[in-house]
Amino acid sequence: MDYICCGGLRIDYLITHEGQAHLREMGGNALYAAVGARVWSDSVGLLARVGENYPDGWLDALKQDGLDVSGVRIMPGHQDMRTFYAYTDQRARLDTDPAFHFARIGLPPPDELRDYVHSTPGQDDPNEYEPLAVQPDDWPAAYDGARALHLSPISIRTQTHLPIHARQAGVAQVAADPGERYMAPRLRPHVEALLQNVDVFMPSEMEARSLLGEVDLWDAAVEFARHGPRVVVIKVGDQGALIYERDSGRRTHAPPYPACVVDVTGAGDSFCGGFAVGLVETGDPTRAALYGTVSASFAIEGYGALYAMRASRAQARKRLAFLERAVAH
Repeated sequence: MDYICCGGLRIDYLITHEGQAHLREMGGNALYAAVGARVWSDSVGLLARVGENYPDGWLDALKQDGLDVSGVRIMPGHQDMRTFYAYTDQRARLDTDPAFHFARIGLPPPDELRDYVHSTPGQDDPNEYEPLAVQPDDWPAAYDGARALHLSPISIRTQTHLPIHARQAGVAQVAADPGERYMAPRLRPHVEALLQNVDVFMPSEMEARSLLGEVDLWDAAVEFARHGPRVVVIKVGDQGALIYERDSGRRTHAPPYPACVVDVTGAGDSFCGGFAVGLVETGDPTRAALYGTVSASFAIEGYGALYAMRASRAQARKRLAFLERAVAH
C-alpha cells in the first residue's frame, strides 16, 4: 500500500442540523481520511483496531470499495466504538448528551447510547494506550515501505510512538492530525514531543488555539514547525486552510471549493487523506492542500463516510483545476 490512514473505525450516531437521525452508520476518522486519499489513489490501507462487535460485513464492504484492511486488528470481546454527533447548524456540532439531543427532535435515545459520554476516552493519556489505540505491534509487514502514513486523531501515545516505528518500516512521509482533547496547555510538552517525529502537522484553528491561546494562526504555525514538522497546515473550516512551509517560510491560504454542503462530518479527515496523496505526488504543500480540498468537497456533499467514493478521478481533476486557477489569481 502507498498510503496508510491510521485512527478510528467507528459506529456513528448522528443528528443533522435539520433534526434527522442517522443511526449505526459506518464512520471513523481513519475511514474518512482513507476515502479522502482514495479519491486520488487506488492504493490505500487502513490501520485501526475494532472489537468483535464491529458490524458484520463492514470490513468486507470496505475491501469491495478498494480499501486494504490488512491493518485492521480485531480485538477480543465487546469494544466501545460509538461516536455521537448532534449538529446545531450546518457546521457546529456537539458530541455529548445524546439523550438531550434525541429528546430535542422528539425521539427516544437509542439503547446503545444510554451510557454514552464521548467518543475519545483516554486519548489524552500519554502513559497508557486505551483498548482501541493503535500500537506499533499492530503494524503489518504489508505496509512496510508505504509512501505516506497519516495519523488521524487518536491516542496521544499512538501519535508519539507510531511514527518512529513507521520510519523503521521505511515509510517516507508521516503526518498527524491531533486529537482535540489533548491539545491542552497541561499536555504541551507531550505535543512538542510528538511534533519531533512528524513531517506534517495538521491541527484545526480550534485545536491550535486550545493549546497556544488566542494566538495569530501564522504565529501558531511557526511555533509548531519550530519543534519538528517541515509543513504545518491549520484547517480553518469553511475558510479553507493555511499552509506554512518551515524551510522557505512560505505562507499560503488554500481556499475552499464551492461545494453544496449537506454534511460536514469527516470533512477535515477527508482533507488530510487527500493532502497526504497530493504531497507525495507533487512535493508542493500548496498543491497538496488543493488535493485535500477536493477530497473534502466530495465528502460534504452527502451523508456517510463512503459518499465521496462516488467521485470519479476525472471529477476530482476538474475540481483541482478550478482551485488551481483560483489560487493563481
